[in-house]
Amino acid sequence: MKGIILAGGAGTRLYPLTKVTSKQLLPVYDKPMIYYPLSVLMLAGIREILIISTPSDTPRFKELLGDGEEFGVKLSYKVQPSPDGLAQAFVLGKEFLGGAAGAMILGDNIFYGNGLKELLFKAVADAENGRATVFGYRVSDPERFGVVAFDKNGVATSIEEKPKNPKSDYAVTGLYFYPAGVSEIAETIPLSDRKEYEITTLNEIYLKRGLLDVQLLKSGFTWLDMGTTDSLVEAAEFVRTIEKRQNAVLFAPETIGYSNGWTDEKRLLSAAENYGNSSYGKFLRAFAEGKVF
Repeated sequence: MKGIILAGGAGTRLYPLTKVTSKQLLPVYDKPMIYYPLSVLMLAGIREILIISTPSDTPRFKELLGDGEEFGVKLSYKVQPSPDGLAQAFVLGKEFLGGAAGAMILGDNIFYGNGLKELLFKAVADAENGRATVFGYRVSDPERFGVVAFDKNGVATSIEEKPKNPKSDYAVTGLYFYPAGVSEIAETIPLSDRKEYEITTLNEIYLKRGLLDVQLLKSGFTWLDMGTTDSLVEAAEFVRTIEKRQNAVLFAPETIGYSNGWTDEKRLLSAAENYGNSSYGKFLRAFAEGKVF
């Protein structure tokens, strides 16, 4: 299983914050936004990850994250010439995936909750056995998202993109797991009226083939889409509240790599040194010394 982070787009809803930088490089409390989706893929046990971004922002991501060695992963980069839909990530990532099963997460999404790691592991295993998984989350404004509907037995029956009259309150979140061959299927998707390769169309294909599972993120889970200034502030407040309560740092790629056995104490302490006397660096040192968990 390989992973893709889609971190492109112009971020116009966040202007002027994103006039000269990528949305996914903005701070979310104590770390750049992209650390959160990167950490989710790492929690799923995925070590080969492709970051897709704009021509101007890709060098900035490389400067921030490097080749991933510090986290115990292998990072690659791909330029998205223009934002032509979420499913385009699998077209651009075809060579990277090389026929393997693939997960994609949007670069402005946060997922948090007890049992998240187990859900991710199951989605990885199912993808490697030929089934796709998407995650549904109840929202108050489903018309803004791809919406999944269910029959009386809770089986998904349809997925619609930004419907005027949603059939349910469950939005499809920005985290997707697909079996091998997803790039070939994505290449067959016709451009929509918006001139985009729609991820909803890709999901519909798997649904019609009986190969799509919808895992609902119910009570106890939090999903945040940081596409607006209000949601960006909400995400920062959420992270700050949880971190202060737990005396820990959420979604630190360095500690996840260490906990996964992908790095060692020496590398973790080296990473801490790179962050200097910041609170993030202090946390990494304390984690390496076993003072926090």
